[in-house]
Amino acid sequence: MITARPRGTADILPEEAAGWRYVEDTFRIICREYCYEEIRTPIFEHTELFERGVGDTTDIVEKEMYTFRDRGDRSITLRPEGTAPVVRAYLENNLNAGPQPVKLFYTGPMFRYDKPQAGRFRQFHQLGAEVLGSPLPSVDAELIAMVMEFYGRLGLKGLELHINSVGCPRCRSDLRERLQQFLNPKLNSLCANCRGRFSRNPLRILDCKEKDCAEISAGAPTTLDCLCPDCESRFSSVKGYLDRLGIAYQVDSRLVRGLDYYTNTAFEVMSRDIGAQSSIGGGGRYNGLIEAVGGPPTPGVGFALGVERILLTMKGQGIDLPGRDRPDVFVVNADPDTEMEAFKILFTLRKGGLSADKDFLGRSMKAQMKYAGKTGCRYVVILGGNELKRGAAGVKDMASGEQVEMTLTDLAGQIKKKVYGGE
Repeated sequence: MITARPRGTADILPEEAAGWRYVEDTFRIICREYCYEEIRTPIFEHTELFERGVGDTTDIVEKEMYTFRDRGDRSITLRPEGTAPVVRAYLENNLNAGPQPVKLFYTGPMFRYDKPQAGRFRQFHQLGAEVLGSPLPSVDAELIAMVMEFYGRLGLKGLELHINSVGCPRCRSDLRERLQQFLNPKLNSLCANCRGRFSRNPLRILDCKEKDCAEISAGAPTTLDCLCPDCESRFSSVKGYLDRLGIAYQVDSRLVRGLDYYTNTAFEVMSRDIGAQSSIGGGGRYNGLIEAVGGPPTPGVGFALGVERILLTMKGQGIDLPGRDRPDVFVVNADPDTEMEAFKILFTLRKGGLSADKDFLGRSMKAQMKYAGKTGCRYVVILGGNELKRGAAGVKDMASGEQVEMTLTDLAGQIKKKVYGGE
């Protein structure tokens, strides 16, 4: 019998699921307020989408993707991130032919083969949003503001917003040349991955997590050293919008993000409450991505936030999350002869808009009451033969212990007034 889950995955148990829903529901509310619409893409895509979109020199493509051949001998990959699938859906479904920009959000699991640790899983979950079709820096600022508003509503404090500009292809060409000149004398001291990236994409070396590589590249030229006038002006505009909204940030010239499709704005939100994996979300602009996957030149910008890391940060900051759901009502039948009527009343209560449950193990009345207490229900409906003959039932408030008799006519409505305060 298989009893262990695969390494790097987690079971979200009922006592945790309510907290997950709270985070996800808060995100959905924010998205609705900012006029983003939901999109749901497949969990797996053709491998080429990520090779072309994410970049074949990234850690994701080189080392982390779950890729396999399907029965039609096609190369398929479990999605390691959400932006490339959204862009594919945007093109395939001709969303670029409609009103622009298109503002979308998504939620769901992603998959990367990585060493599991606190805040890092092989199946992890993201909340993300994308804006496709607008080149304006105000959109970059709106997305950043949306992220910070979301974290604020969750009650998170002490977060650090890091921003940078990674420039345009022209800026990158200049940076590439300068980086290679700087790193060439130290090439043999870099890790094997970075030596491979030296010719293909030296900018990735700035993002390497190996300690030796980080020390070697400490004095290397950064993106801000190589910005063209247009990119510098754009970055100033993004900062200006954030200043206007009173959003604090730090300019981090070494922030390049881990994906090749970023251009111009890049940002990450850091928390000191989750250890080494300090980033709880980030994003940026990717004006070259749609063209890279076969579409027309189209500007885009977006973000992705890690649900596990958000929850870990909330726990670290002592923020209370909703507990597991509890029934509004538990139905107890005091007499075996009332079982059928109890079953019917249970469904009447549910149709009346209440969450309701009953005993399904044939317990005694005493055991039913004990179990009702364990469920955390607010009220218990007690059905006895004599009460049923009068068309009534006893209703006990589990918090106060008070018990009253109510008529079965509109029993759900009467209890609902108590539960929801007059609704």
